[in-house]
Amino acid sequence: MGLPRLVAVAFTLALVSIFLPLPFSLAGEITSIESVPDLQKLMYVAVDGYPCVRLLNLSGEIGCSNPGLSKVVAPLIKLKDVKDLVEPHTVLVTADEMEDFFTRVSNDLSFASKIGGVLIESGSSFQQKLKGLSPDKMFPQAEFSPYKNVEYKWNPMASSIMWKAYNFPVYLLSESGITAVQKFLSKKDMKHKTYTSDVAEFNMVMETTKAGTHNSEACLQEGTCLPLGGYSVWSSLPPINVSSSNNRKPIVLTVASMDSASFFRDKSFGADSPISGLVAFLGAVDALSRVVGFSNLKKQLVFLVLTGETWGYLGSRRFLHELDLHSDAVAGLSDTMIETVLEIGSVGKGSSGGINTFFAHKTRVSSATNMTLDALKIAQDSFTSKNIKILSADKTNPGIPPSSTMAFMKKNPQTSAVVLEDFDTKFVNKFYHSHLDDLSNVNSSSVVAAASVVARTLYILATGSKDTSSSATSSSALGSIHVNASFVEELLACLLSCEPGLSCNLVKDYISPTNTCPGNYAGVMSGEPSSNPYLGYVSDVSRFLWNFLAEKTSVQKGNTTSSCSKGTCSRTDQVCIKAESNKEGTCVVSTTRYVPAYSTRLKYADGAWTILPQNTSDSMGMVDPVWTESNWNTISVQVYTVQHSAYDNAVLVAGITVTLLAYIGIMVAESFIAKALKQD
Repeated sequence: MGLPRLVAVAFTLALVSIFLPLPFSLAGEITSIESVPDLQKLMYVAVDGYPCVRLLNLSGEIGCSNPGLSKVVAPLIKLKDVKDLVEPHTVLVTADEMEDFFTRVSNDLSFASKIGGVLIESGSSFQQKLKGLSPDKMFPQAEFSPYKNVEYKWNPMASSIMWKAYNFPVYLLSESGITAVQKFLSKKDMKHKTYTSDVAEFNMVMETTKAGTHNSEACLQEGTCLPLGGYSVWSSLPPINVSSSNNRKPIVLTVASMDSASFFRDKSFGADSPISGLVAFLGAVDALSRVVGFSNLKKQLVFLVLTGETWGYLGSRRFLHELDLHSDAVAGLSDTMIETVLEIGSVGKGSSGGINTFFAHKTRVSSATNMTLDALKIAQDSFTSKNIKILSADKTNPGIPPSSTMAFMKKNPQTSAVVLEDFDTKFVNKFYHSHLDDLSNVNSSSVVAAASVVARTLYILATGSKDTSSSATSSSALGSIHVNASFVEELLACLLSCEPGLSCNLVKDYISPTNTCPGNYAGVMSGEPSSNPYLGYVSDVSRFLWNFLAEKTSVQKGNTTSSCSKGTCSRTDQVCIKAESNKEGTCVVSTTRYVPAYSTRLKYADGAWTILPQNTSDSMGMVDPVWTESNWNTISVQVYTVQHSAYDNAVLVAGITVTLLAYIGIMVAESFIAKALKQD
């Protein structure tokens, strides 16, 4: 290149630097980048939280999903700033705006078309702020009601928003997720640049959306979904001699549920409904395990913890079906031997003014039902503190509230049962089936009180005595039955929080949990259903309950010398407990079993699920929705900044213009300089 050309280029570059400055900074914070991961962390902020996923039934689908086959990327905007959206946006919605927002989406298709995705900001502060938030229905699972008044409003806070389908991703932000998004948006306020946008990217593609399978039958055929379900657990006190059918005692069946639901798959603590009842149930079992002489009592106590109850009473219906089949899962039990059922429902909000009040909802007038009500009254009066009250539910109620007992009633209308709840005519839990029904929504003293009255009630029923003054039900006998309040409080923290969550010492003494946070969502059925399942397919909570109940109802508590390194015992009446948490488990004599919990309309064969034809003799099967969950590979959300396409186009035009001007400038300058040199 000659001297004129070099001078011209230098002149042009100086000109460009003056008119087109190119400042460049990354977030204005990092001064050096040492690796590609550093650059990625700087540009893309991963957001932690809980997804709403796609669920399906025989008639359609509910829940959330990316609308297409790829990720969704949409600019962030707060709901309060939404006016007239031109393009789809990611809307940041607070918990108190949630119900109105999703109601508007369902009623306004034009507005819904402008929603690219939703981030939900929630937290403990909203529990005090909100009057209530329940995404469920007024009468949850009314189709399984044993009575006709299905318009009754058990759940006055209901909005039903969880039972609708949304063709955009929805994500509940965790505390760290809220912090990340707020920090990101605060930078936007400081930048004051009009040529960039802060966007959220959702990787929440559901397999059923990709395959176009939009109901349970289609997705099961294509293998793009799995049935909802899991494993229920039952145990007897004392153990039942399964090999002998002689001298079988009448059964007092105590029932609780372990699963809940919410708008968000993995944020379904269900603290009051139903986990408070489960914890009271376990507190009662723990108290009764210290009572001697149960083998001499007149009744057989059987404890049953069900899963899948939120999704068509899967656990209770399958349990009853297994009884009909006389399967190995219920060996030793017979439906004809069940004399009475006592279900422990929501009991976490019974405390008020130092008094713990619970309501007994009965199925029908019968000698067995009256026996249970009398036992509850005797148990109530046995406490010297007089801080527990058991009241009969209002007679104007249409019947029992939504509960597992409904399945027993639909199966056999003559079932004698009592459901113990912390409410009378309507739910007192204003966050029923909401992500806000967490540990802060229950009172541990209420749960302890419920456990105490249940433990003594079961002892009274087991004695089979109708004489309230007999030695079996004397104050001295009942007075020896005490619930460990510390145990109840520890268990609440294990099952209803992420710290310590399932990593608490109580749970780790029995199993090696795979997760820390207890979602309490039923989950899906993996593999072939079995009464002796592969434990990798059994949830942490189910495995914990199995080990706990097996130990507490065993004959040889703490005195067993037999060990089981491979999870099996030499005797058929023994089970191996604590094999996960210890190198060698312990064999104990106990009748504790897993019962698969899945729809009675489903059959597993040759590695696949199929739907069975309707059976008119099965009234519950006739209305069974057959719930499934879509398969998905990964779910993630991240936020980052992008330049507007208009700005990119402007830069392109500017670049072309500068290039042309530079070329012209070079040519003019070269000519001018050449002439000047010739003159010299």
